Amino acid sequence: MTSFTPKDLVWDDEGRRKLTEGITKLSKAVKSTLGPSGNTVLIESEQHTHGITVTKDGVTVAKAIDLLDPVENLAVRMMKEAAEKTANLAGDGTTTAIVLTEALVYYATEAIREEAEAGDAVSAVAVTRCLEWLCEEMLEVIDEMSIPVTDEMLFDVATISANNDRELGKIIADTYTEVGKDGVVTLKKSDTPETTTEVIKGIRLDRGYASPLFVNDQRRDQCIMDDVRVLISDAEISNILNLEKILGGVSQRKERLLIIAPCSTGFINTMAANVMKNGLKVCTIEPPSFGYRTHELMGDIALTVGGTYFSQKTGDDLSIIEESDLGFAKHVIVSKDNTVIMRPDDVDVSAIDRRITDLWAQRDMLTNTHERDFVIERIASLSGGIGVISVGGHTDLEQKEKLDRVDDAVCAVRSALLEGIVAGGGVCLHNVAMGIDTDDGRPTEEVIASNVLARALGTPIRQILLNSGKTDARIENIVNGLATGEGMDVKTGEYGDMVSMGIIDPAKVAKTALRSAVSVANTILSTNAIVTMARSYEAK
Repeated sequence: MTSFTPKDLVWDDEGRRKLTEGITKLSKAVKSTLGPSGNTVLIESEQHTHGITVTKDGVTVAKAIDLLDPVENLAVRMMKEAAEKTANLAGDGTTTAIVLTEALVYYATEAIREEAEAGDAVSAVAVTRCLEWLCEEMLEVIDEMSIPVTDEMLFDVATISANNDRELGKIIADTYTEVGKDGVVTLKKSDTPETTTEVIKGIRLDRGYASPLFVNDQRRDQCIMDDVRVLISDAEISNILNLEKILGGVSQRKERLLIIAPCSTGFINTMAANVMKNGLKVCTIEPPSFGYRTHELMGDIALTVGGTYFSQKTGDDLSIIEESDLGFAKHVIVSKDNTVIMRPDDVDVSAIDRRITDLWAQRDMLTNTHERDFVIERIASLSGGIGVISVGGHTDLEQKEKLDRVDDAVCAVRSALLEGIVAGGGVCLHNVAMGIDTDDGRPTEEVIASNVLARALGTPIRQILLNSGKTDARIENIVNGLATGEGMDVKTGEYGDMVSMGIIDPAKVAKTALRSAVSVANTILSTNAIVTMARSYEAK
């Protein structure tokens, strides 16, 4: 018998109206948090500490919202995707992405409706195409505006992203200054109320977890383990019997185990099932890189953790592995795409130093650019430090809220180091808007798209000023009187060059927020029919 699932359908203006209402509801909850004078949001959820959380993080607020009306909720889900993508790529700018999306949808819908009422048929799809290529042009403008970040600017970027917490900003900036542009900074919960930082040695791999079921930190989508035994092999593990002795000992002593080896699907599923059902503390990842590079990198990993590398190339057999062959890591963070392994304090540093010396000599003899680069990457990995920020708090609620802010700030600093910084406080996007040609004389769809994007890009700076207590009339006087690069420090009321005042944003944050907003807005604007699962209740 064929299953039958009834559907509800909504078309045309009614569907777009409901989508817009969903966006408006989500945005109203999120945009009040924008800027240094933004408000916090109180969220009730079983997933949060003690069933409650207080946050100014846009993506956290967005994730907490689900609406009763299915069409409105579709819009919310798309907005969540935009916010999450912005957070994942840039670490900050989630609220800006939501504010931009709402403005784009509202102004575009109004413009298209006004043209229709005037008797002019305007293609919404054509408008979205114009918005798309205009967006690409504006991204290039932001690139041109960006300037390289200095050590002094790191403090400003970190402080702003940490909700203007100067203490946290200094800790983050100092950590990045010590580990360098290419360094790794990770977070963990502190056992004390204080937030501290340290730089320890370790290694980063370009491989993530083999199954999402290994994740034990859902918020960060990571598997995080302390005091971890490490198995290193390039021989495939196809059956749990291959490691019966090792797994039995680890399970009995309730130890944590990281397996770096090619594993069959069956073995991974078995490990994941034991993690979920029996509380086994294990995670598997594939060996890094490919070919001979894998062999070299696996040897580096073994040195880092003080373990034995079992390699098929040297005839090793996993059946003879002993617990004494396992390495040890002080801390391991496994995400979707990469793994950070912090080496223990008692590792044989002299062996690592000898390997680094040999690699320098090897590099000097190589003529192939790619091979030299690979050797340099290995040297940096073996000698580089990993910054660890231990985030404290007087209560679980305070610690979680602070951890979210530090996480955003760390990602923002990383983005700033990669792509530079621009004027903050919404000024960069406002300046971009000022350069958009909104004159008539072009096809109607182009004119509409230009005006819509220009108006939308001016929304973040206005929202920041609104959250600081300024009236609408006062806001317009302020914005209209600003020169390029100038803005207002809403904390002090002073005007001036935003970069000079330390009010800056990573260029990547501005770009990612704009790109995500245009993508979601275009999807909504080009929608003409909406199909949802039929509900047994009526939306209130």
